[in-house]
Amino acid sequence: MNKGIVLLSGGLDSTVSLASLLDSTKFELALTFDYGQMSAQKEADAAYKIACHYGIEHRVIKLDWLAEITKTSLVSGDIPKIDMRQLDNIAVTKESCENVWVPNRNGLFINIAASFADSMGGGVIVIGANKEEGATFSDNSKEFIQNINLSLEKSTAGDVKAAAPLIDLNKEEIVQRAIDLNVPLKYINSCYKNTEKHCGTCESCSRLKRALIKCGKTELLKELF
Repeated sequence: MNKGIVLLSGGLDSTVSLASLLDSTKFELALTFDYGQMSAQKEADAAYKIACHYGIEHRVIKLDWLAEITKTSLVSGDIPKIDMRQLDNIAVTKESCENVWVPNRNGLFINIAASFADSMGGGVIVIGANKEEGATFSDNSKEFIQNINLSLEKSTAGDVKAAAPLIDLNKEEIVQRAIDLNVPLKYINSCYKNTEKHCGTCESCSRLKRALIKCGKTELLKELF
């Protein structure tokens, strides 16, 4: 069985990615990153509950310097609202991507996790990259995963690789997989904001809402939003 480290933000994608590989991977660690984003505490709390549910050690990595060098609205708080009907409008989602972009975020997270994996003699780093967000976020794309694995071959001494088990799935398919795997969706936090419940208006919330509606999970809508 492979050793694994999951990049666990506490959101839908990272949680379902973790659950997808439980049969083939012994997860040694779940990493959550705090780079000054508004939702940092909510992400850490959600990730902790999920890690405890699956019996995995959880650790929060603080990256204060990243907040200092980014103009992202995830830190500043000026997060754009996107209605579900706008999610397939490439111009709208591209603008949203530029607004919430954090410099080299997923590349940085994977390389930090790679240090942990390398110290364990190798292992798989699991990330929640997926087809739907990969359409606008380049660091969620299949090409990104392929290329960073080429880098990891040279930057680590052990057999360290990044894996994205949801890379060919959209959000509806991810929710359906979560249902099939009995994932505790009541624990997740996919919201960009620091509100008591999901705000329901940021792009991440709108994608989650649309997927839950398509999968008929109306009871979760009431619980999460």
